[in-house]
Amino acid sequence: MAASTTNQIPDKPALEGLEAKWDGAWAEQGTYLFDRLRAAELGRAGVYSIDTPPPTASGSLHIGHVFSYTHTDVKARYERMRGKSVFYPIGWDDNGLPTERRVQNFYGVRVDPTLPYDTDFTPPFEGNAKSLKAADQQPISRRNFIELCERLTVEDEKQFEDVFRQLGLSVDWTQTYRTISDETIRQSQLGFIRNRERGEAYQALAPTLWDVDFRSAIAQAELEDRDQQAAYHRIAFHKTDGSGDIHIETTRPELLAACVALVAHPDDERYQPYFGQTVRTPLFDVEVPVLAHHLAQQDKGSGIAMVCTFGDVTDMIWWRELDLPIRTILGLDGRVIADAPEAIESDAGTAAYAELAGKTVFSAKKRVVELLEETGELLEVSKPFNHAVKFFEKGDRPLEIVSTRQWYIRNGARDEQLREQLLSHGRELQWHPDFMRVRYENWVGGLTGDWLVSRQRFFGVPIPVWYGLDENGDRDFDRVIMATPEQLPIDPTVDVPAGYTEAQRGVAGGFEAEVDILDTWATSSLTPQLAGGWQRDEELWNLVAPFDVRPQGQDIIRTWLFSTMLRSTLEDGRSPWKHASVSGFIVDPDRKKMSKSKGNVVTPADILEKHGSDAVRYWAASSRLGVDAAFDPQNPTQMKIGRRLAIKILNAAKFVLSFPVPSGAEVTHALDASMLAALDEVVAEATKAFDAFDHARALEVTESFFWTFCDDYLELVKERAYDQTDVGQSSAALALRIALSTLLRLLAPVVSFATEEAWSWFEEGSVHTAAWPSAGDLAGGDPSVLSAASAALIGIRRAKTEAKASQKTPVSRAVIAAPADSIEALRAAAGDLSAVGRIAELEIAEGDELAVTEIELAPIEEN
Repeated sequence: MAASTTNQIPDKPALEGLEAKWDGAWAEQGTYLFDRLRAAELGRAGVYSIDTPPPTASGSLHIGHVFSYTHTDVKARYERMRGKSVFYPIGWDDNGLPTERRVQNFYGVRVDPTLPYDTDFTPPFEGNAKSLKAADQQPISRRNFIELCERLTVEDEKQFEDVFRQLGLSVDWTQTYRTISDETIRQSQLGFIRNRERGEAYQALAPTLWDVDFRSAIAQAELEDRDQQAAYHRIAFHKTDGSGDIHIETTRPELLAACVALVAHPDDERYQPYFGQTVRTPLFDVEVPVLAHHLAQQDKGSGIAMVCTFGDVTDMIWWRELDLPIRTILGLDGRVIADAPEAIESDAGTAAYAELAGKTVFSAKKRVVELLEETGELLEVSKPFNHAVKFFEKGDRPLEIVSTRQWYIRNGARDEQLREQLLSHGRELQWHPDFMRVRYENWVGGLTGDWLVSRQRFFGVPIPVWYGLDENGDRDFDRVIMATPEQLPIDPTVDVPAGYTEAQRGVAGGFEAEVDILDTWATSSLTPQLAGGWQRDEELWNLVAPFDVRPQGQDIIRTWLFSTMLRSTLEDGRSPWKHASVSGFIVDPDRKKMSKSKGNVVTPADILEKHGSDAVRYWAASSRLGVDAAFDPQNPTQMKIGRRLAIKILNAAKFVLSFPVPSGAEVTHALDASMLAALDEVVAEATKAFDAFDHARALEVTESFFWTFCDDYLELVKERAYDQTDVGQSSAALALRIALSTLLRLLAPVVSFATEEAWSWFEEGSVHTAAWPSAGDLAGGDPSVLSAASAALIGIRRAKTEAKASQKTPVSRAVIAAPADSIEALRAAAGDLSAVGRIAELEIAEGDELAVTEIELAPIEEN
């Protein structure tokens, strides 16, 4: 911006309108653009690159986004002022299950892949279809649905950008990417192909955690435990030798038809005689073995468990380690399938199963219990209790486990060398705060299976694969046809593999497309690559990678941070970043985490409008990384404090700039030099804090000094600064101007709009591209002069208040006592103390502590 002069200072400085004014100016001037030429000159050491979280574009931002993204922005602004060429991109996470659900609820539609594309399709609703049941949603083609996803996410992204601009994020908006663009699809598919070429990506038919509402497989990282009510059902299994029964207790009697074994602990003497023998299941009369395994719990229920395929994750372990068969009874819709397992052969068993076919899990459980009561094989039902059940983190019903064919990427669960690499890279990474490292290590150490990356959904990155068809037209899973890098991006349902023609699609000897898409994390795990130009712009990639910092929330360490670390380890053998900064949660006044599912989310638009962006930024920056912050929209104390600070910045700047600085002025007065020396210490401490990712500490020390500067120093020197005949006037005016310039730069990363406004009144360019103050530049004075004078000023004010006199009341005589080591400091400021206190005669005496020991008010002159 062109140089500004003091005549541009408004009569009454105000915060209103600053966001729009400066967002427009920053955009016009390219204040935050990444300068490729300068970055190339500086080299990698002169670049500061940020792997910014791409928010999910499915709805609205919440106050937690404002909180954590401000933490990142404060650091970005600091590094920019330190002279770094800051690479600060932003992305939008468009694809994924939340987006599809939002589109279904917004437009009142659902996908039917068998339907043809409708070029003239118009959705039945526009934003008010959430209450519709799935059966009432209009079925549409896959392509029509994807187009609606594209349309709605673009609208969401515009709203997100508006909020982020109002907040003042200093991102480079020309470096924006979407996780569903052609270029993103190309890079994501290329990453998958390279994983496949190296043997890291593979396909397998295996038990899969399944969400019956989303009709999709779910990965381990997307699980959460929720308390659900259950009851133990004590059921009799019959010994095949006719000698009696073995009793088991289960919370899932509806899976009895899927039972493949009973399992007890090898040390359990009650069941040791039966290991290797068989029993027959109640109702269905299927013979199953009694086996030993260390995961069986002797003190749980009757000490022996029913193994079903599959009731829970432990069943999966027993099935795999004990080499058990699979008896599938649940379909992908969560209902009991029509065909009974082949093992059920008796008339009574098949009749019982027929009564369950087509029922939901809940209804099947109810009917099985009734049948067991009729046969006398249900011995007891416990009182209801709560226990943890696995849910998809965005789902509404408990997950089931079904056998499906899925794509996986190796993640160290069964590869000790890879696991150790991941742990080693985690140790090399500098974590802020450091204790967050433990969460990563616990996750890596607790992995139980490889990363499931395929999803049975529609809006996402297509898996770049076709399958050869045999002479019968059946899919041959041993003939996987991978796309070539040159073909990317591709959609195998539309595009044709090399060497084939469209006429060979779906016919014997031809090919068939993979219809699954990649998990959204399989794309988001490549955000450094997507933003940094990997395999697209190698010059840029070499300038920014590995990135300097990954900022994120603590809840996605197991998903986003881990998956990105995995992909970088597999591709480059290194960590994708040097630092990880992890924000805490925003909690409500009851200290509960804010989330949409709890209904306690606060959206930021109204908060920003009501309090102003600087106030909101101040509130966010006041919290340290990794620390949860409570937010009460009815009593936003911190925001009120932040707004007061922003207004004070404007008013203090206007006041300071009212004193002209004479040409050739120097700081000669002891109090002025003392103030600058104290400010120099603040510069040193704030710089140290910012370097350590402690923005809250940097703000704390700067703000504390700023109020001392305004409340004490300005009051102490204003009479001298006004008095053009005082030899100390130029010293005060210059010191004030130096302090203002320094304080504006120190506060600029947090209070970004008010500082820019004040800066424009007397400096060229933007405060956000100005040089960060250097510790040592202001040193030389004795900081104790300011501290002693401030304490004395407080004493003078208190003495007048206790005398029930106005602060403007003249004083005939005053005595200030001080310890011997403070006497000289006080004498150096005596003239300014006398002026501010309107003291005719000021005596400084030695005493035990600094205090006003005598004060004699001047007599009030009568008219």
